[in-house]
Amino acid sequence: MSDNLRGSMFMVLAMMCFAGEDAFFKTVTADIAPGFALAIFGALGMVAFVALSLNAGEAVLNPEMVRPRLLIRSGFELTGRVFFALALAFTPLSTTSAILQATPLVVTLGAALVLGEKVGARRWSAMAVGFCGVLLILRPTPEAFRVDALLAVAGMIGFAGRDLATRAAPPSVSRYQLGTLGFFVVLSAGVILMVVAGDAPQLPPLRDMVMLGITAVFGVSAYTALTLAMRTGEISVVAPFRYSRLLVALVIAFFVFGERPDLWTLAGGVLIVGSGIYTLLRSGRKAAVPSV
Repeated sequence: MSDNLRGSMFMVLAMMCFAGEDAFFKTVTADIAPGFALAIFGALGMVAFVALSLNAGEAVLNPEMVRPRLLIRSGFELTGRVFFALALAFTPLSTTSAILQATPLVVTLGAALVLGEKVGARRWSAMAVGFCGVLLILRPTPEAFRVDALLAVAGMIGFAGRDLATRAAPPSVSRYQLGTLGFFVVLSAGVILMVVAGDAPQLPPLRDMVMLGITAVFGVSAYTALTLAMRTGEISVVAPFRYSRLLVALVIAFFVFGERPDLWTLAGGVLIVGSGIYTLLRSGRKAAVPSV
C-alpha cells in the first residue's frame, strides 16, 4: 500500500470522526454555552491522550512543544477552535460547512508556497472540480457572505494552518504528544470563550456529560487519524479527501434525520468523490514511472 493511499484512508477516517464530533457538539451547545462545552471537550480529550502516551511508555510532554514550529501550530489550532466553535453555535451549519470545505485548497496552496511541494495543473483542476461539487450540494446564496460567516472563514484558516504545521512538526513528537498539546489548546480556547462571554462554569446534566464524552471519543479518534494523514503521503493528494466530511454529514442526515438529498446534492457528491479518486490515481501513475 502506497503512502498516498494510507494517508488518504487516514484522512477519510478522520473526516468521518469529525462529522460525528460536529453533530454531538452542536447538539450539546443547544443546552450548554459553547465555551464551557469546548473546555470540557478539551479536558476529556487531553486526559485521553495523556493516558495513551503513558500506555505507550512515552513521556507525556516533549521539549519540542515550546519550540517555534509547534507554538505556531498551537496558535493556528487556537484560532481554528475558537472561531469554528462560534461558527457552529451561531452560524447556519450549511454556511459553516461550505466555508470549511475550502480548507484543502488553502492547505494545498500552503504546501506549494511554504513547504515547496510540487502541485501540477491537473491536481489543481481536480481539486477545483471537487470544490464545485461542494457548491452544487450547498448552493450558497448571498446569505453565505453575511458578517457572521467570517467566523467560519477564520476557523477554516486556523485549521489549514494547523494541518500545514502538523506536517512540519518534528518527527520526535509522537501523535499522542501532539494530541495532548492539541487538546490543551482546545481547553484553552474554551476558557477564552468563557471569559469573553462571561459564562460561569456549572455542572452540566448527566445526559450532556455523556454526549460530551462521546464527542471526545470522536475527537480523539479524528485527531489521531488526521495527524497520521498529514504525516503520510503528499499533502496535495491527501488534502482533497477532506471533502468526504461533507459526504458523511449527508449520510448522517439521511439515516438519522430522515433527510433525502436531491439530484443536485447527489451530483455534487459524485464530483467530490470523483475528484479525490482521480487525484489519488494520478499520483499513483506518477509514482509508477521509473526515473531515468
